[in-house]
Amino acid sequence: MIRLVRPFRVLIVEDEALLAMDIEALVEDAGHQVVGEAASVHELEALPASAAPDLAFVDLQLALGTNGLDAARLIHERWAGAAVIFVTANPKKIPEDFAGAHGVIPKPFSRAGLTSALRYIEEGLTTPPPTSPMPASFIASPAFAAAWED
Repeated sequence: MIRLVRPFRVLIVEDEALLAMDIEALVEDAGHQVVGEAASVHELEALPASAAPDLAFVDLQLALGTNGLDAARLIHERWAGAAVIFVTANPKKIPEDFAGAHGVIPKPFSRAGLTSALRYIEEGLTTPPPTSPMPASFIASPAFAAAWED
């Protein structure tokens, strides 16, 4: 398991501009750096290799008919080791294997819920396993829940 170091380099893949801005503010308030934003897979493809994130928040339904599953696949191909967290109102559309993602934050979420989820994810990626209980605002993928329990 890869152990990341704070602050995280964070990528936001979200087609709702206001929501992307809210996530960006929360990530920065938590002491992390936003290295890029994309509203579609096409915008994600256009990001420079130097945008290499440690963590990506990815919506499932994106602009221009693209989707978060393809975005997650591209992130894993371009930046091996990046942790993907889906942020979606449709968590049931995520495949059983979570497409390699670490988990999901269901929409709608509160600022406190996203903050709690980010803190838990941060613990799991810096000093696994997390020491805090999993917040209700986050659902870990089966693979990473099992890895964090070891």
